[in-house]
Amino acid sequence: MDTSTFFSQMALELHEQPTAEDTIERITEYAKIAIGCDDAGIMLVHARNQIETASATSPRVGESHNLQIIHDEGPCLEAIEGEAIYLSPDVAVDGRWPKWGPAVADIGIRSTLSLRLETRSRRYGSLNLYAERVRAFDDDDLAVATIFVRHAAVALASAHNEKGLQVAIDARKLIGQAQGILMERYDLEEGRAFDFLRRQSQAHNVKLRHVAEWVVQHRASPEASFAETVWAGGSTNGQARS
Repeated sequence: MDTSTFFSQMALELHEQPTAEDTIERITEYAKIAIGCDDAGIMLVHARNQIETASATSPRVGESHNLQIIHDEGPCLEAIEGEAIYLSPDVAVDGRWPKWGPAVADIGIRSTLSLRLETRSRRYGSLNLYAERVRAFDDDDLAVATIFVRHAAVALASAHNEKGLQVAIDARKLIGQAQGILMERYDLEEGRAFDFLRRQSQAHNVKLRHVAEWVVQHRASPEASFAETVWAGGSTNGQARS
């Protein structure tokens, strides 16, 4: 598939997403395909003073974002307020972020590319691309990412409303809470807990946040098992069946 066809199909699919949450999730999934990176995530500015991870293709993306907030440094934050694009060939030795860089290298991220998500009228946050090897992003990747982020910003603006973005942020919190429950109950690593939630989402064709909601609701019932559950407006309609 050539680049123009890819972006045309992407734009149509993003436009057809029913909610801002779905649009954000699809943007990160398409970003991995378009750039060929290992992970992607979106950091959103909400209500001007709240910065949170709205979508992530793996738990370490959220951890990378959290480390930036903890250390108050990093390319995702910089892309929101500084230059529009930040590229780091090797975060472990990047002098711009002496605390965040080595910390994120320890979780397997070595190269990053962060781009501001914005339209002419609004700045939404940043799209952040991650790779496990050093010098993973070249000039061609940068060119594609620059085009991609413009399409993503337009799609986000089309789907945007304050309630919709808050739902997306709340969904990430719920997923994190469900991961914590699974990690404690079954002695799982964070990545394996996330993979479990994603597999259940795909197997039963329900949104990831709905699976997470079920786990949280049934945290006091360790013998319960997730099966096909009828969802209406994000809530269960009846009991899950084993």
